[in-house]
Amino acid sequence: MDEVHFRFAQENDVSTILYFIKELAAYEKMSDEVVATEELLREWIFEKKKAEVIFAVEEGREVGFALFFHNFSTFLGRAGLYLEDLYVMPECRGKGYGKRLLKELARIAVERGCGRLEWWCLDWNLPSIDFYLSLGAEPMKDWTVYRIAGDTLRTLAE
Repeated sequence: MDEVHFRFAQENDVSTILYFIKELAAYEKMSDEVVATEELLREWIFEKKKAEVIFAVEEGREVGFALFFHNFSTFLGRAGLYLEDLYVMPECRGKGYGKRLLKELARIAVERGCGRLEWWCLDWNLPSIDFYLSLGAEPMKDWTVYRIAGDTLRTLAE
């Protein structure tokens, strides 16, 4: 396996974070939904500290990333880690970097005393689903994700 190490993103990495977000969006056929900017990422990740990013680094070059944040389980009575995005550059896939990123997140979760690590996956993304299942991840079959955003969110807030 090629040598890879991990590092937490710093504020001067916002352009790299945005690059990976856009690459992931293109892979998921959702590029038109990306409205994030370097300024927004700087504010929410580094100033407000609402998320964290780790990079997979091979030979001094970022080849993958994971963006995550803490959530909370009332049933467990403790925080968990929620993985928002995980992406490995196409030319670096098959080297085990995605698995190593998830192992690093699991290590962080355990180190912080978190009760779980969770994420969502698009239903059509069979390669990722198979990968997650191979790690022992369990799909949450009895749950449906709901979302309120944009104008609907503003209307509800009134």
